[in-house]
Formats: sequence, C-alpha cells, structure tokens
Amino acid sequence: MWLFNSSVGRKFVMALTGAFLIVFVTFHCLMNAVAIVWPAAYNSICEFLGANWYALIGSLVIAVFVVLHIVYASILTIQNQKARGKQAYAVSKRPATVEWSSKNMYVLGVVVLAFLAVHLIQFWAKMQLQEVRGVDTEFPPAAGTLFLQLAFEQPWTLIVYAIGFIALWFHLTHGVWSMFQTVGWANDTWYPRLKCIANIVATVIFLGFAAVVVIYFIKSVCPCCAGAC
Repeated sequence: MWLFNSSVGRKFVMALTGAFLIVFVTFHCLMNAVAIVWPAAYNSICEFLGANWYALIGSLVIAVFVVLHIVYASILTIQNQKARGKQAYAVSKRPATVEWSSKNMYVLGVVVLAFLAVHLIQFWAKMQLQEVRGVDTEFPPAAGTLFLQLAFEQPWTLIVYAIGFIALWFHLTHGVWSMFQTVGWANDTWYPRLKCIANIVATVIFLGFAAVVVIYFIKSVCPCCAGAC
C-alpha cells in the first residue's frame, strides 16, 4: 500500500495526522482560554469531557493519531538521515528563518512529547483516568480550574511548560507550512502566505496556552487575584 511503502505516502500520513493534531491543539487552547474568562464554564466542559463514552472515544482517536505521527516522523527522519546525512526534514525551498526548526523537527517533537507526558500526569491522570477507574480522590475530577491552580503554583512546572510551549511553537511554525507543502501548495506565490499563516497559528496557540499558565500562577500566589478577598 502506497501509504506505507512510498515516501510520498508516508509524508501524506504525516501531513494528515499533523493536521488533525493541529486542530486538536487549537481546540484545547480555546478550551483552556475559557478557564480565564469563565472558570465555571471551564469546569462544566471538564465534566462534559470526563469519562463519558464520547470523550473516551475521542481520547483514543487522539492517542492513535499521536502514535501514528510519532511512528511516521521516526521513519521519515531515518530515511532523511540516510539520504542527506544531517539534512533531516530538508525541503527544496527553505529560507534561513526556518532553517533551525526544519533541521530539528524530530528533536523538537521529542521535547513536545516529554512535555505532553508531564501534562498528562498532571491533568489527564488526575481527571479522566480517575473517573474511568472509579477512584474517589481528594478533589472532584471535573474541578479543572482547581487542578490548573495546583499545577501552576509550583515554579518547576512553569519552567517545564515554558520549554514545552517554546518547542511547540517552533514545531508548529515549520509543521503547518510543511503540511501545506506536502499537498503541493508551497509554490513561490503561496510560500510567504503559508509561512505567515504558520507563524500566526503557532503564535496564537503559544500565547493562549501561556496566558492560562501565567494567570493561574498569579492566582496561586495571590489569593486576592483568585477572588478570596
């Protein structure tokens, strides 16, 4: 099957899984933004996306796409290293502004994956997983804003998330453009536009996630900001 046996097919799978994950990350960013402007609504969303069957199916689908993206990224990286030495993820038209990120996409992906593991431990494992297990915990699994505040009151968490967000920004700036290149849109006319779109998407997602971290860190160290006085 060409999706598995050809380089073009593998790149198509990378683009497809990448597009899905970009949509998911964007949704996740928007959902987190609700925690800033309407905390009660955010907790309601967490309850809606708890251990319900549709949420579990959604989590499984996301996990499958993440695994496929990692597997195909690994295959393509090995192929590129064999063909071009250290020119992994090299493309025919690549300005200096994307040189570093394009050469280090796999490394950036590993950093994002490590960050994802920390994120899952801090939130998913304490929320949806506990609901699935039927375990009584100190805090209700749907108390999303409480888990945000508990997570971001720890300074080391801020450092880990800063590193993760920066790696995600670089990964997206090249990944979004590369996705369009795979389907043949990266010509001389569209390249600057697609690069601009990639930068905008990555920056909006970065700022959205960072805003939640900063605001809930401030709430954790300032009771007045959390509405306690």
